[in-house]
Amino acid sequence: MADDAKAEAALPAVPRPESSQEEEEDWKEAEGDVAEVDRAAPNGAAEAQVPTDRPIRVYADGIYDLFHFGHAKSLEQAKKLFPNTYLLVGCCNDELTHKYKGRTVMTEDERYESLRHCKWVDEVIPDAPWVVSEEFLDKHNIDFVAHDSLPYADASGAGKDVYEHVKKLGKFKETQRTDGISTSDIIMRIVKDYNEYVMRNLARGYTRKDLGVSYVKEKRLRVNMGLKNLRDKVREHQEKVGEKLQNSRKSGWKMPTAGLLVS
Repeated sequence: MADDAKAEAALPAVPRPESSQEEEEDWKEAEGDVAEVDRAAPNGAAEAQVPTDRPIRVYADGIYDLFHFGHAKSLEQAKKLFPNTYLLVGCCNDELTHKYKGRTVMTEDERYESLRHCKWVDEVIPDAPWVVSEEFLDKHNIDFVAHDSLPYADASGAGKDVYEHVKKLGKFKETQRTDGISTSDIIMRIVKDYNEYVMRNLARGYTRKDLGVSYVKEKRLRVNMGLKNLRDKVREHQEKVGEKLQNSRKSGWKMPTAGLLVS
């Protein structure tokens, strides 16, 4: 009997079977349908319980100015965190954004509308708060908040992370940023080639008032535009002449020698 007890004690412990929710997540991950779900909550907090009797309500928020594929890919990750996700996306209004982050290119209504046309989004929440509070989570029945892991300063000016409270509750889910694309990058490209874009829009019929340029700058840009067009025409003519000479050489054409004096 003692030997039996020892043998039984020596047997490896049988792992506790996963819940059906976890099994389904693992199956989805193995199939490559969703990004891997990190079940370990940040800061060592115990993760919030995952509902099994209804869609899981995941919340993502941001400014979403000049909505681009990097935004869409982050929302796709949020949508695919669970097999049955209802994705709510909060977007801050102009007043809040201009106060804490700076001027936007698109208006709040344009940013809201851009999000409504993203296929991963189930619901858009306008006038979203800068800091996600527990009251806000309860009001919208939010189970988890999805965002990249970079800390974002709250409105206090003390450098606190706006998602600190959510992380402590075990309701934070990390998504990955897309390298090589951001609203700041797009704006930088425009600023870098500012004169090119102004000249292009002047040529398309926009006035200097539409573009916010002075009378002197407009005249200077129009002169530059004329010089550029002239250079382009000269280059085009040179290329055509060079192409004709090259074709002539290939066809065996030689300069005529008739009439030349021979000593």
